[in-house]
Amino acid sequence: MWGIIATWRMALEGVTESATALMQGHRAGNAVVEAVAAVEDFPFYKSVGYGGLPTENGDVELDAAWMDGDTLAFGAVANLVDIANPVRVAHALGRQRYNCVLVGQGAREWALSQGFADKKMLTERALQHYRKRCRETLDKGLSPYDGHDTVGIIGLDKQGSMSVATSTSGLFMKKRGRVGDSPVIGSGFYCDSEVGAATATGVGEDLMKGCASYEIVRRMAQGMTPQQAADSVVQELEDKLMSRFGRAGDLSVVCMNARGEFGAATNIQTFSFVVATENQPLTVFRTERVQGNTVCYPVDEAWMQAYAARIRAPIEE
Repeated sequence: MWGIIATWRMALEGVTESATALMQGHRAGNAVVEAVAAVEDFPFYKSVGYGGLPTENGDVELDAAWMDGDTLAFGAVANLVDIANPVRVAHALGRQRYNCVLVGQGAREWALSQGFADKKMLTERALQHYRKRCRETLDKGLSPYDGHDTVGIIGLDKQGSMSVATSTSGLFMKKRGRVGDSPVIGSGFYCDSEVGAATATGVGEDLMKGCASYEIVRRMAQGMTPQQAADSVVQELEDKLMSRFGRAGDLSVVCMNARGEFGAATNIQTFSFVVATENQPLTVFRTERVQGNTVCYPVDEAWMQAYAARIRAPIEE
């Protein structure tokens, strides 16, 4: 059995190539890194990598992580500035016994010392988005904290090994140094090859309050299906946040167990994900929430065309 699952339609191209690699017997650890790197490199995705939206002071601070489900080794970077492919840096850090999580200037210095490319990650298109979003939010007295579509990808290879990787530019207009759930083990990602893996996207400050990814894997270990684990964690975390905190942000997750069975859950109406396994042809799904449960539908060609037109549309300044 092999399989791969990813948050959001933006992962499709990377997942397509990595699904072929897994089908051919390649290892999950490299497959998820390559799939995430493909998303990081595409400048039209304004929430990940090159072209990601900047912080309130105009810098692009990137977060990424990688985890090996066989050994439980992991690496992560946060607030990484002007280094291409943060997920590759996180992957390299995952081979370190100590110092496997680095942030800010320390992360940048280590990446450069290891030969990772110095690259300006702020694009003119991202600046146009930045100015447009400021007009739509700050200039109208609205909260700017919107736009936080992390890419998270889980892979299962034919050898039975699993891995997970994440990457994001984080909240639009976030404070300098802000870190969300994506590079935080247990919240943005978790992977155990004997059980399964999960990864999350949404408001990191809320996802971290429930250690969402670890909790999904724990429930799968206790016998829940991936779908049961995903739905129950999202529903219970939202309920807890509403009762104790008075509000809950976007919470979306995908997961896969060691048998290649998968699940997805969300509390929003716009979540999409991509999946391919030995038994499931490569498919983009959109989701709907029905009485606390997530229902998944394959997207149609019209949806795909509308998506392509939207992300490539000129930005009206």
